[in-house]
Amino acid sequence: MQMIEQIKKYLLALQVDICNECGKLDSISNFDTDIWKREDGRGSGITRVISDGSLFEKGGVNYSIISGDKMPKSATALRPELEGRKYTALGISLVLHPDNPYIPTTHANVRFFIAEEKGKEPIWWFGGGFDLTPYYGFDEDAIHWHQTAKNACIPFGDKTYHNYKKWCDDYFYLSHRDEQRGIGGLFFDDLNEGGFDKCFGFLQSVGNHFTKAYLPIVEKRMNTPYSSKEKEFQLYRRGRYVEFNLIQDRGTLFGLQSGGRTESILMSLPPIVKWTYQYNIESNSEEEKLTNYFLKPKDWI
Repeated sequence: MQMIEQIKKYLLALQVDICNECGKLDSISNFDTDIWKREDGRGSGITRVISDGSLFEKGGVNYSIISGDKMPKSATALRPELEGRKYTALGISLVLHPDNPYIPTTHANVRFFIAEEKGKEPIWWFGGGFDLTPYYGFDEDAIHWHQTAKNACIPFGDKTYHNYKKWCDDYFYLSHRDEQRGIGGLFFDDLNEGGFDKCFGFLQSVGNHFTKAYLPIVEKRMNTPYSSKEKEFQLYRRGRYVEFNLIQDRGTLFGLQSGGRTESILMSLPPIVKWTYQYNIESNSEEEKLTNYFLKPKDWI
């Protein structure tokens, strides 16, 4: 199908660009490449992983395309009209866990789905976005992140950034902790309004703005000195990241329920994490400011 080949070409180029740009900043490690195929022929992908670097403790930028005869429950729960349809899904998903606690963890995803049933019109849509999870917050970083997110949205309507920022805040909320995972960014799904070309253009704009949003923050914070105290706090906060991915994230659930490649799906988890019972955070500290200020949804720009 022509539209799938068009999207695939863009996604593979995006994967290379992101790995190259991020890899330039790490003086020790590079992204290793793992090309894989499912035994049943229903999926393939390219997993690119970096670990134990000078900058990134662990990270991955994954491309995959999968198909199936029946949509998983995670996909049909909110869209029952998709039940019984065969599907094809392809996308890029990335997570970067820096070593330095002053550099935020980040996640991004751009994806396309098409669900088909004999005798009926295909149903297709785009989804994706990017979000930022700091351990130590800086106003200027949050402003830059959200301004770049807004820049990606400007050509696509005055309300686009506002709507997808709010969706991101709502989505990356840990209900069992009553707190946000990070400072948000963009999140969109079920996008097909305006036709294929417009929607694909928006997906590309989001994908192309990711490194513009993230890497200036990395470069600003990568040489910030830190102690064991900051590292311990980072490991503690990483626990929230794990909790969200394993309990709430629809993408993780879809991948596991669709028979996806588990090794690539769980690549998003940090290499080292701690759960400390009744972790004590000092009053009026930078650690307290993270949850009391930065993790409260607000209009950064």
